[in-house]
Amino acid sequence: MRLQETVQRSLRSEIETHQKQNGYTLSKLSELSGINHGHLSDILRGNRPMTIGQLDALTKVFGKPFGWLYELYTEECFAKERVSRPRVIPYLIRCAEIGLKDCIQQIVSKLLDDPKNVGILFSVAEQLFEGGKRKESVPFYEFVIENEKDSHSDRFLISQYRLFRAAQGTDAEENWKAVIRFEPYRKRLPENFQLDGLLQLANVCFMQQKWREVEKYADELRSLAMKVYQDELRKQKNGKTCEQLRTERHLVVYYGQGFLAKGVALQMQGLYNEAKKYVQGYADLGWFELLDDMGKREVENFKTWAKANLYTYNLLMGETHILPEYLEFLANHPAEIPAGLLTLMEAASKYDIIIEPILEQYSLEIERFYKYEDPVNIGRHYNFRYNKIVYELKKGRITNALEEILCCLDLADKLKNQEAFKRCTALFWEHRHHASEQHERIYQEIIGRFKE
Repeated sequence: MRLQETVQRSLRSEIETHQKQNGYTLSKLSELSGINHGHLSDILRGNRPMTIGQLDALTKVFGKPFGWLYELYTEECFAKERVSRPRVIPYLIRCAEIGLKDCIQQIVSKLLDDPKNVGILFSVAEQLFEGGKRKESVPFYEFVIENEKDSHSDRFLISQYRLFRAAQGTDAEENWKAVIRFEPYRKRLPENFQLDGLLQLANVCFMQQKWREVEKYADELRSLAMKVYQDELRKQKNGKTCEQLRTERHLVVYYGQGFLAKGVALQMQGLYNEAKKYVQGYADLGWFELLDDMGKREVENFKTWAKANLYTYNLLMGETHILPEYLEFLANHPAEIPAGLLTLMEAASKYDIIIEPILEQYSLEIERFYKYEDPVNIGRHYNFRYNKIVYELKKGRITNALEEILCCLDLADKLKNQEAFKRCTALFWEHRHHASEQHERIYQEIIGRFKE
C-alpha cells in the first residue's frame, strides 16, 4: 500500500505543482477542467481515484502534451491490489492510441498475475478494433491468445479471427501467412464470425489467385449461410423474439457471395460454362425472406453483378458480337466499369478485338487505376495491364509491351506478390534487347525496391 501511496502522491504532487505555478485556486482549476469541485478536492487529497479522462482534462488545462503523467497513472488502475476495470480499460486504450508501450507492458504484466484478467485485455482489444484501431488492437489479441488456457473459448477464437482481419493489407505474402494461421480455427467460431471469416478468406484467396481455395471457402460460405437463414426463419415462424444474428453484412450477402465467389473462381480457371451455372444462384434473390431495406438493396446489387458476369463469361467464351450491348451496359452502370475494363482487355488479348477506341473512351477511368490503394483494385489493375502485355505482344508492339511489363512489375511490388513479380521479370528479360535506357533504369529501380 505504501508503494501505491507514493505513486499517487507523485502523480498528485505533479498536478499540485503545476496548479501553483499557474496560480489556480481549486475552484478555478475545477472550472477550467470541468471536474466537479468536491471530486477534484478528494482526488488531490488522495481520497478518490482519478479517471484517465480527468487526467486528460488537467493535461489540457496545463497545456501539456496528450499522455502527460501517464507513466505515473498505472497504480490508479488498482485499489488494494485489485484491478479497476472502469479505469484500466480506458487507460490501456489511450496508451495504445498514443503508443505508450512501456505503460502498457507495466499494466499487462500486473494484470496477468491473475488469469481471469485476460478478459480485460480482450475488452481493450475489441474496443480498439471496433473503433478502427486495428493495428493498435493486435498486441492485446496476442496477449489473449498467449494467455487464454481454453483454445475452444469464444475469446480465443475471436482473437484469432481479429488478428487475421488486422493483418490484411497490400502485402500478399503477409496476407497468405494470416490465412494459414487463421484457417484451422474458422469452423470453431460462433456462426456470425464464421460467416464473416469465410467471406474474408475467400476474398484474400481471390487476391492471391488461389482459385481452388476460393471455391472451397465459397462452398462453405454458401452452406453455412443457408443453414443460418433457415435457423433464423424457423425462429421467426415459431414466434421467438430472439435477437437476429449480428453480422458485419446482411445475411443475404453471405449467401449471394457464396455463389458469386464460386463462379468467379471458376471463371479465372477458364471454366466459363461451369461459372455460368452459379450466376443463377444470385441473379434473383427476391425470394430471400428477412429482407430489410439494406437487404433489398443488396439483392439489387446481386442482380446487377449477375448481368455483368454473364456478359463477362459470354465475351470470354468468344461471343464478341455482344460487345456493343456490353458497352451499353457499362455506360448505364458506371460502378461496373473498373471490372468491365479488365474483361474487355482480357477478351481483346484473346480474340484480337480492336480495343484502342474503347481504351480511349475510358481513358479517365483507366487513369484512376493508379489512384487505387486497396489490394482488390491494385490486383485488378495488375490483371488489366498483364492482359495488355499479351495484347501488345500479339500486335508486335514490343516497346508498348515493355511499358506495360514495367507497370505490372511496379504493381506486383506494391502487392508484394512474388509470383507475379517473377512472371513479369521473366517477360522483361525475354524482350530486354528491345528495352531503351529509360526502360532499363526504371527496371533497376523497381528491382532494387522489391529487394528492400
